[in-house]
Amino acid sequence: MTSDLFSGGDVQVPEAPRLTAWAPQDWIVQPDWRPVLDAFWRSAQGVSLATFVQSRLAAGALVYPKHPLWALQLTPLSQVKVVILGQDPYHGPHQAQGLSFSVSPGVKIPPSLRNIFKELQRDVGLPMSANGSLEAWAKRGVLLLNTSLTVEDGQPASHAKRGWEQLTDALLGEVARTAPVCVYMLWGAHAQAKAEMIDRETRGSVASFEGLRSGGAPKREALVLKANHPSPLSALRAPQPFIGCGHFSQAQAWLAEKNQSMTWTLDVT
Repeated sequence: MTSDLFSGGDVQVPEAPRLTAWAPQDWIVQPDWRPVLDAFWRSAQGVSLATFVQSRLAAGALVYPKHPLWALQLTPLSQVKVVILGQDPYHGPHQAQGLSFSVSPGVKIPPSLRNIFKELQRDVGLPMSANGSLEAWAKRGVLLLNTSLTVEDGQPASHAKRGWEQLTDALLGEVARTAPVCVYMLWGAHAQAKAEMIDRETRGSVASFEGLRSGGAPKREALVLKANHPSPLSALRAPQPFIGCGHFSQAQAWLAEKNQSMTWTLDVT
């Protein structure tokens, strides 16, 4: 039942926010993401994706989230220093926000997010949060990006392989080409499939050689961290269990070496 998604007892459940129209021009994003987005919307893949989503909305499908690009509104490209890559938005009502793994305050914390909080507590000593929103991380430079950005109610991966992946690959590539330092947390095989592309784009030549160090290496650095997906099905499984991976402290320490601060605190209420 929808009421089971909320952490309180007797609560009046509002109508779930959802996508009501295909209107990328109305989805607010930070200006420095616009060149990548505009190029995609004009492409054959972008046109095909628009046609598909429009057809599903016209057929009465309930599509989440309301703002598919909310991650790009909260986190400017110029400020990205961590990427946490998810796969598919949550497919239950009130769950998907447009941020990977995150849910709105008051919504019951999904199992994968609960395991993220468990590892956060184990790794850096933060208290378990009763609030599933990761918005605070997004505002500190953590790009919380899914590879597919819409989904239908009760149908996981229903919008996968329809074009979103081409856009999110382009967004990841732009981060790798522009971020001076960035940590990539790749949890599960789906996310880890992006590691080669991230490495290639990070190491690629810098335009006009203006960003090169004296030794000739690009002035960009990436720390790629891999572990199983935090799902209960894999979080404790060898050879790379998520619980015990230490990614949060590793990211914090590596960024500190590069004169970048990162704190993982969240509103725990």
